Amino acid sequence: MTAKAVPELPADLAAGLRRLKLSTIRQLAPELLLTAKTQRWTPEEILRTLIEAEVASRDASNTAARLKAATFPVRKTVEEFDLTASSIPPPTWAYLTSLEWIPARENLALIGPAGTGKSHTLIALGHAAVDAGYKVKYAAAADLVETLYRGLADNSVGKTIETLLRHDVLLLDEVGFAPLDDTGTQLLFRLVAAAYERRSLAIASHWSFEDWGRFLPEHTTAVSLLDRLLHHATTVVTTGQSYRMRDAKTRTGGRPST
Repeated sequence: MTAKAVPELPADLAAGLRRLKLSTIRQLAPELLLTAKTQRWTPEEILRTLIEAEVASRDASNTAARLKAATFPVRKTVEEFDLTASSIPPPTWAYLTSLEWIPARENLALIGPAGTGKSHTLIALGHAAVDAGYKVKYAAAADLVETLYRGLADNSVGKTIETLLRHDVLLLDEVGFAPLDDTGTQLLFRLVAAAYERRSLAIASHWSFEDWGRFLPEHTTAVSLLDRLLHHATTVVTTGQSYRMRDAKTRTGGRPST
C-alpha cells in the first residue's frame, strides 16, 4: 500500500504566503492539509496548528539572531553552573536567574579572583536573557574600550555608545584586566554614564572596588564611574579555589599539571 501523494498548494496560495513571508506555513501546509482532510480536522484546528508552527519558527529564528548578535566567546548556561561549588548564595542566584534586574535597569557586579565563576555566571545569564527575548551584548572590557577609541578618529563615539545601548543588557567581562590611560577611562565613564538608569550593565572584575584605582588612573573619574555603576546594582563577591586549578588537580591525581 503506497502513501498518498501530497498535493502542492495552488500557485496563488503559495505566492500569497511567499509575499507575506509565511515560509513555515507555506512549507507545512500541503502535508498538513492532507492530514487534516483525512482526520477531519475543524478549520480552527488547521489554522491554530499552522499559526503555532509559524510563531515557533520565528521565535527560534529571532533567538538565533539575538544569540549571534550577543557575540559570546563560548556557550555557558545556567543549567551547567554548579551552584553547590560556588560561593554565590542560592537566594542571590535565584534573583539573578529570574532576570528581573534587566527590565528594572539594575546593574550587576561580579567581583572575585580568577577561576571563581564570574565569566561563567556572566555568560550564562546572558544566554538566559537571550532565550527570554532580551537583546544582549557581550564584550571584554579592553575590546570595548578599543572600539570606543576607534570612534575618536571620526567623532563617532557617541553614535557607537548609542548603538550599544540599543541592547537591553551589556555584559563587560575582564574589567581591569588591562590598565587604561586617561582617555580610555573617560571613554568607559561615558558608556557607564550613558547607560545609567537606561540599560542594565553586568560587569566582572578580579579587582575589588577599593583597588580600581590600579587600572583607572584618574581618581575623580573612577569615583564617578563607580557611583553610577553601583547606585542600582547587585554586587556578588566570588571566593574559593579556581575551578580550573581544581579541575587540573583532579586530572593529575591531586597535583597541578606542569
